[in-house]
Amino acid sequence: MEWVATFWVVFGIIVDVAIRVFAVVYVPINRRPQTAMAWLLAIFLIPYVGFILFLVFGNSKLPKKRRNKQDEISRFILETTQGVDDVRKNSPWPSWLENAVLLNRTLGAMPMVGDNSAKLYPQYEESLIAMTEAVDRARRYVHAEFYIVAYDSTTKPFFTALENAVKRGVTVRVMLDHIASIRSPGYRRTIRRLKQAGVQWQLMLPFQPLRGKYQRIDLRNHRKLLVVDGEVAFTGSQNMIDSSYNKRGNLRHGLHWKDLMVRFEGPIVAGINALFVTDWYSETDEMLPREPAVIRNVRPEHPLDAQVVPSGPAFKGENNLRLFNDLIYAAEQRVIITSPYFVPDESMLYAITTAAQSGVDVQLFVSEVADQKVVYHAQRSYYEALLRSGVRIWLYESPIVLHAKHFTIDDDVAVIGSSNMDMRSFSLNLEISIMVHGRSFVRDLRELEQTYRERSRELSLDEWLTRPLRSAVLDNVARLTATVQ
Repeated sequence: MEWVATFWVVFGIIVDVAIRVFAVVYVPINRRPQTAMAWLLAIFLIPYVGFILFLVFGNSKLPKKRRNKQDEISRFILETTQGVDDVRKNSPWPSWLENAVLLNRTLGAMPMVGDNSAKLYPQYEESLIAMTEAVDRARRYVHAEFYIVAYDSTTKPFFTALENAVKRGVTVRVMLDHIASIRSPGYRRTIRRLKQAGVQWQLMLPFQPLRGKYQRIDLRNHRKLLVVDGEVAFTGSQNMIDSSYNKRGNLRHGLHWKDLMVRFEGPIVAGINALFVTDWYSETDEMLPREPAVIRNVRPEHPLDAQVVPSGPAFKGENNLRLFNDLIYAAEQRVIITSPYFVPDESMLYAITTAAQSGVDVQLFVSEVADQKVVYHAQRSYYEALLRSGVRIWLYESPIVLHAKHFTIDDDVAVIGSSNMDMRSFSLNLEISIMVHGRSFVRDLRELEQTYRERSRELSLDEWLTRPLRSAVLDNVARLTATVQ
């Protein structure tokens, strides 16, 4: 029996060495150095568990079939937006904006189009009312796509509007992320209500292995958008759910989400709808008819140039990260960022700290309170480097979770949408970002940023350096886990 024990010891050593050699050779391929290092550390510290986790979560790509569809989708986008480039541009562009537009287009974005108008909805209930009213006016179709869709007392009027639209003969399509929605209270009730309303609904990135539908479980469709008749579109950070997310812990602690939705009119609506159409095709294999851009006969009072920038694991590059870095490096006066989950990769950290050290006024709005502990502590691990470089950090007052996602560059350009400034949004989530050129739009966001500032307190370097040791340890450990993508 002694030889049996010896055999298993030798076998275990061989397997252990094989795992480590495999990890050193394979893990760094096509991964960020910090991500590869985090995986290697996990595998070397806990070889078997770390190796299994790597097999499950180490591949950030969507299934090959889905990636092949992305090539078709890219062609669809080019065809759908053909000629839209001819829409006239508005006020003169900053010297660096042309390159940003070209970068986005190269990576698979829509064209930059002019003659758009936009209205901000920073109040949760008001944006729900505005979206409901838009559905009530629908004549041809409604396209709704949200990371989370839940039927509750707050969203009930929206569901009623969808049902009424169907009764009027309007085609209503709704998409919701499978995992995000199923984790929300009342999922089955929500699905029953969608069926009762008679809408065409579809789960996004469903994880249903028994039905042959699966991928890495944390690859999610995080987009939020609503398009009505190709004439009006909403997009931003808000999900179709009560601001408490209906969770007992949130209700017990008084947590509510503060979001930002933007209502667009003009040619940009066709671009937002094209993104819905491609997502619908990805999930159903049904390619919806092409919708031409609506060209206005009368220009809005404050015309805006705007460009839809989709991103996600189906694209070959990290479209949102590349755009964000490009704009931050281009800034000459100020960069003001609002992001509920701020866990930058090394390239973005360098871009932001370089801007601050170059004399650019860089400010970051984040929440004082956390709803996701690991991300919260990972985010905090970057504060010292940011503060030392001159970035001003504002902590939005508890118990509100500042969930809006936008940033402004100088007085000319802004980006709003569903994308956080974290590695999950860069690599794992399907996101929508809208780059907007127009001083009136930036001015409106500046006024909104000032309301954030009035309800926030500024974090100082001295205060940060005196935080408890246990917090610093938690922050650094969480930072390591956040880089494992």
